[in-house]
Amino acid sequence: MSEAAATPNQTFTQDDLKTLTDGDMLRVNQVITDNLASEVVLINQLSQHIILSGGKRLRPMLVILAARACHYQGEDDALLAAVVEFIHTATLLHDDVVDDSDMRRGQQTASTIWGNEAAVLVGDYLYSRAFQMMVRARSMRIMDLLANTTNTIAQGEVLQLLNIRDPNTSEAKYQDVIYAKTACLFEAAVRIGAILGQVDAAQEAALQAYGRHLGIAFQLIDDSLDYSANSEDLGKNVGDDLAEGKPTLPLIRALEIGNADQRNLIREAIESGQAERFDEINQAITDTGALQYTIDQAQSQAAMAKQSITELNDGEYKRALLFLADYAVDRNY
Repeated sequence: MSEAAATPNQTFTQDDLKTLTDGDMLRVNQVITDNLASEVVLINQLSQHIILSGGKRLRPMLVILAARACHYQGEDDALLAAVVEFIHTATLLHDDVVDDSDMRRGQQTASTIWGNEAAVLVGDYLYSRAFQMMVRARSMRIMDLLANTTNTIAQGEVLQLLNIRDPNTSEAKYQDVIYAKTACLFEAAVRIGAILGQVDAAQEAALQAYGRHLGIAFQLIDDSLDYSANSEDLGKNVGDDLAEGKPTLPLIRALEIGNADQRNLIREAIESGQAERFDEINQAITDTGALQYTIDQAQSQAAMAKQSITELNDGEYKRALLFLADYAVDRNY
């Protein structure tokens, strides 16, 4: 596809995004399907259950958009987009076991259906498959990037575990977790596109910053939705974060600025990992402005993402990246 010049006030919609990326995402989905095949039936069943269950495919789409924005014309973008999706899916399988979650994307989690042991082992399989696949691109820089990214994600999981049921978790510690668990894979996805496009260091750094800010914005909205969405839209049980004792930003902020009763209520809920008083806690988060504070932080990160790529050549792929920054904070699931 050719890049058409774009004016700043030109509207870009979700339909435009779909039209722009459909062909490339079909290539990505074909690579995913081809590489899910295993002689072990359970691996096929379980991995297909989560990968083909209707996820947003946002991370692999970022690989494609960044590569096209950098004028890449080869085929390795689809391969590496699939690698990013495999890594993401592996983290979801492991997350659901650690969090004891029973719903993901509006359906039962793999661990609920097949058990924790199978979910963990198939997550490991997807990680190893991802590394088999990335070697085919024959780029030491990309292999180094993805190796470091997966290591950072693993450290983020441990950091989050250390924060569980700790009401003294600071906003700084929380930011460390969401960068490691979420934003670093967004960051890696767009950097892959930049590396494939062989852009200069300044453009690569700009796209890297875009991915980092976008990923943080995305996770902040995810954490706010646990206190503002409904289960049907969200695809999982509202209040899961509270039930798991996760001190996310809405709780951290409410603990910081709430009155004594509100702080005691939230502190006890985090320490006990119980959500029986979810409605009261939800009200406290709203009354203290903690929910809006979280949304404001997400909007600020999205604005920084857009600002990061100001110097990127104008065109439909840049417009798509700008649209995704808005989408990250405007969604309700």
